[in-house]
Amino acid sequence: MVHDTSMAAYIPPNLMHPVGGTWTYVAGLVAGTIALHRAAHNSTGVVNIPVVIPSNASALKGSLLKSIEIDFEIATQVVTSADAVIYKVARGANLAVADPGSALAMTQSPAATETLKVEQHKLVLTLTTPIWLLNTEYVLVEFSIVAGAGGGTQKILGAVANYTARM
Repeated sequence: MVHDTSMAAYIPPNLMHPVGGTWTYVAGLVAGTIALHRAAHNSTGVVNIPVVIPSNASALKGSLLKSIEIDFEIATQVVTSADAVIYKVARGANLAVADPGSALAMTQSPAATETLKVEQHKLVLTLTTPIWLLNTEYVLVEFSIVAGAGGGTQKILGAVANYTARM
């Protein structure tokens, strides 16, 4: 049996789904990488981030999700807010609609006021109570950036899911 408490899974920008504003995939700051770039727009931009980690049909096996890190850059203009919500979604079966359920309790670090500046950021979302992921559900993070007056550009550089693997 494997029980590793230090597992991490990288979630690249090309797995993310942007909504609101004009988003494009561009070359990242590091050679060979991709970033999700939002053109200047003074509205709310949302990026849906699927958390792609192993699940299991048995309880207390698979992945115990503990935290998610979002790497992003505020390239121009200070933003009004940059916040995230984590959802555990029950998969829809036999053409049923998936049930997004409610947001999971979590803490966000650094403080919201620190993520508004023009610079690169790592936003850490730590679940108050870590969750085991069953094969009938998945986790989705909704990351929202409110650009504010004048609009600015932002880049999503990727995300990392931190979990315990038990197999």
